[in-house]
Amino acid sequence: MKILAISGSLRKVSSNTVLLRAAIRMAPPGVEITLYDALEDVPPFNPDKDDLDNGIAPPGVLAFRAALQACDAVLISSPEYAHGLSGVMKNALDWTVGSGEFSSKPTALINASPRSLHAHGTLMEVLRTITFTDVIEGLLPVPMSGRKTDEESLSVDKDIAPVIRQTLDALIKSVQPPAPVELAPIGVR
Repeated sequence: MKILAISGSLRKVSSNTVLLRAAIRMAPPGVEITLYDALEDVPPFNPDKDDLDNGIAPPGVLAFRAALQACDAVLISSPEYAHGLSGVMKNALDWTVGSGEFSSKPTALINASPRSLHAHGTLMEVLRTITFTDVIEGLLPVPMSGRKTDEESLSVDKDIAPVIRQTLDALIKSVQPPAPVELAPIGVR
């Protein structure tokens, strides 16, 4: 199973990116989590530069779409800026509305800040609109304040690691089909 992790922050030391890196370290066997680190290459959304019929779009957009198409699920962690979703995250999502890479794609959110409720709500609304499925919410916020914020420390932290694990477990479960139900033949009890 392949999960694409997307941070809504371009900062090199973003707590959201570190949180995703911790999730990568914690991936169970058979689950590959890849951090998409090229949101800065996705230009401002412009429908005039998006020829869906011919597969023509800016290179950064095509790369983002290809990464989404190649995964089974998505894990997002994004900061809040001025009571809203980060610009790069919203912009990247806008490029997928018409092309449909998020359509029916299991997606989970996890966040590194207790001050992210506005962005979280906005992100939930946008994702519900473009995925047409329920979005999995990690337990929010992940209590990172006052802790070491490197991925190794987070992946073993007694409070943070369980939140990451529960979010990953829920995301993985949403990708795996339910076990088949065996029905008794008609007339047999």
